[in-house]
Amino acid sequence: MEKLESHYNMIDWWKKVVLKNYANFQGRARRAEYWYFTLCNFICILPLYILGVVGGANESIALTFIGFGLYGIYALGLMVPGIAVTVRRLHDTNRSGWYYFIAFIPLVGSIFILVWFCTEGDRFQNNYGDDAKNPGIPELEFTGQ
Repeated sequence: MEKLESHYNMIDWWKKVVLKNYANFQGRARRAEYWYFTLCNFICILPLYILGVVGGANESIALTFIGFGLYGIYALGLMVPGIAVTVRRLHDTNRSGWYYFIAFIPLVGSIFILVWFCTEGDRFQNNYGDDAKNPGIPELEFTGQ
C-alpha cells in the first residue's frame, strides 16, 4: 500500500524525485516535492564538502580526494533529477521550463526564480497537467449567464 503524499516525509519526497521521476520533465511538482528534495540534497552534500575541505586544510590528499570525489559523483548523479524537478516546479506555476534560464541573469534572475519556487502552484488544471496538490479535481468553467 502506497502512502498518500500528505503523509510523505523528506526522504519520501527525495525518493519520489530520484526513483520515480528521475528524468521526468512532464507534469507538475508541488512546493513540498521541490523543497524537500533540495533540503535532502543539501544535507547529503554538506558533509562530503566538509570532508573535502578538512582534507585540504590538513594537506591530506586522500581525504580531499574522497570528500570531493564523492561530492562530485553525488552531484553528477542528481543533476538530471534536479533539473527535472525544477522544470516540473515551474510547470506547477504555469511557466515553461525554459524560464529556468532566467536564473543566469545576475541577481535579478535568481530572485525571480526563488519567488516562483515559493509561490503556490495553480489550482485546478493548467497547461502542464492536473493540480499536483489535489489531483482529479475537475476544472471549473464559468459562463457569462
